[in-house]
Amino acid sequence: MSLSFEQKKAVVSEVTEAIASAQAGVLAEYRGMTVSQLTDLRKEARNAGVWIRVVKNNLAKRVIDGSDFECLTEHFVGPVIFSASEDPVAVAKVMSKFAEDNENLKITAGAMNGSLMDQKTIESLSKLPGRDELLAKLMGTMNAPIQKFVSTLNEVPGKFVRTLSAVAESKEAA
Repeated sequence: MSLSFEQKKAVVSEVTEAIASAQAGVLAEYRGMTVSQLTDLRKEARNAGVWIRVVKNNLAKRVIDGSDFECLTEHFVGPVIFSASEDPVAVAKVMSKFAEDNENLKITAGAMNGSLMDQKTIESLSKLPGRDELLAKLMGTMNAPIQKFVSTLNEVPGKFVRTLSAVAESKEAA
């Protein structure tokens, strides 16, 4: 089905807006996937904050021209699905996990900060902890000295109260 000029402009503006803030993008061939499988992939991507779309190759090439994703130009061949996210690990995790479960989805290439990534690099990236997990670890690390200091300060009056309680019990027993 052919898109009208206005529809093409809408697609180009949507994709341009989506990749403007994206740190990483992944291309995958989806030949042979069913509609329900594509719907599941879109649902997983939406839950992870990943933008995903099937875009005509010539429109996608126009959009990525001059962007950090320009290195993907030659990989827009055949039926590909384009996914991008602000969190590079999130897009890699979603696409790699889905590719493991569905043999018809084949990751072809990816881009991050203007450099091309192959399938192995994307899989390696997917094994890293995500942004939220890293922030949680950082907060735990920053919070640990304060918690230790507070428990140390709390131990002094606690020990004093336990000592008084032991003295009171020994006087009652005597």
